[in-house]
Amino acid sequence: MRAMTQDSQQLDSMGSAGSLALPAHRTPRRPALNRELLTRVLLGAADLVSAALALLLAVQVLGDDRLNGVALAVVPTVLLISKAAGLYDRDEPLLRRATLDEAGALFRVATFYTFVIWLLQDFFIFGMGAFGSDQLLTLWVLLFGGILAARAVARRLARALAPEERCLLLGADSAARSVERKLAECRSANARLVAQIPFWDRHPDQPGEVQAAWQEALPMLVEEHAIDRVILAPSRTDGEYVVDAISSIKAMGVKVSVLPRLLEVVGWSVELDELDGVTLLAVHRYGLSRSSRALKRGVDLVGSALGLIFLAPLFAAVALAITLDTKGPVFFRQRRMGRDDEHFEMLKFRTMVEGAHLMRADLEPQNESEGLFKIADDPRITRVGRLLRRSSLDELPQLWNVLRGEMSLVGPRPLVIEEDALVEGWRRGRLLVRPGMTGLWQIYGSARIPLQEMVKIDYLYGANWSLWLDAKVLLRTVPFVLSRRGL
Repeated sequence: MRAMTQDSQQLDSMGSAGSLALPAHRTPRRPALNRELLTRVLLGAADLVSAALALLLAVQVLGDDRLNGVALAVVPTVLLISKAAGLYDRDEPLLRRATLDEAGALFRVATFYTFVIWLLQDFFIFGMGAFGSDQLLTLWVLLFGGILAARAVARRLARALAPEERCLLLGADSAARSVERKLAECRSANARLVAQIPFWDRHPDQPGEVQAAWQEALPMLVEEHAIDRVILAPSRTDGEYVVDAISSIKAMGVKVSVLPRLLEVVGWSVELDELDGVTLLAVHRYGLSRSSRALKRGVDLVGSALGLIFLAPLFAAVALAITLDTKGPVFFRQRRMGRDDEHFEMLKFRTMVEGAHLMRADLEPQNESEGLFKIADDPRITRVGRLLRRSSLDELPQLWNVLRGEMSLVGPRPLVIEEDALVEGWRRGRLLVRPGMTGLWQIYGSARIPLQEMVKIDYLYGANWSLWLDAKVLLRTVPFVLSRRGL
């Protein structure tokens, strides 16, 4: 981050900035406007195409009815419904723009649009009879599925065509390094960190004193680096100045994102509570309630049982391949830390040569992960084992652990005992939830995340659990595995 280093050096020679004079309010730069306009146009086109195709298929292809010209005026109502739901304004303040996160809103859009079609069917549908309930259901399913897929394609196209967002971080160097890495790894974000300045800097005339150097440097750096967004990463002592910083940045016509330390513990599962004009954040209890645990366990039982039944032929084929490739057992068993500090034996298909654990000490200098043992080209991995790992098929025997109640389909990463000993403090709260075959740690890039950051992600999973969160993780695991990003 050369630009960030140069900017920090420039701040060393600045005098006291004094109070901040807010610039006149300005509109965003043209590249930012073009980026948001392109995204809105593509999303609108995706909605229109999905609505038209769903209606055409439900009426004329799957039924005996026909559409007349009035349908051309009815289809665009999907734009009004989506606009009313805020689906064209949602992306603007966000760095990470994921279609799956708006599935709940799209569910409502599909439902309301189907209701509108049902109400107005006499005006634009003619044929053998009334628009049937089976056609209505087909219309809803096609629209909901089609609009999800079309919006995902639209956002991918927007990221490919639009210039990336140029970001500046106002905060510590450590926060800048973390944000820079996250932006580089996140496929749903089209942004890059190009500069960084601290909230505070050394006073050039008074050794030992500090000054709010950002107040004078920020407008200059926003212009010099063509900044689209400023990310605030305040420390415990910077809170008093965050409001000033946000006001100043918004007055420049630049987007603002805040990286609050509070979310490291409470996550995003909070509710706004108003107390006679005073806004409070109501934090949900940590972990799962009894009913939530029962619901999650029911899903695990059904999912693991069906998986073991339908994947039995695949299990047999993999077992045969392992046996023919190298000597040794088909399954690999390893003690892991489970819920409530209870140990269990986790199952995997064997992917390494027999006695691989005895070779670990010699390979320790090649370890590529912090806190975990990861080597990209591990010489202990067999030929079949490499294929199993690249396809994540080696994880499938954990369905038996799920069925037994030792694991869940989705949950925190099951750590080996030695790794778990490195987890301390509030992060150990992650053990209140059963470990999972997949989880947030998996879809965020398990092999690249340091141990302490990964267990923080696991803790946040327990703080924000919902059945929909599990569904999203499972859906996102599929493209993650297919893209082989877990290696």
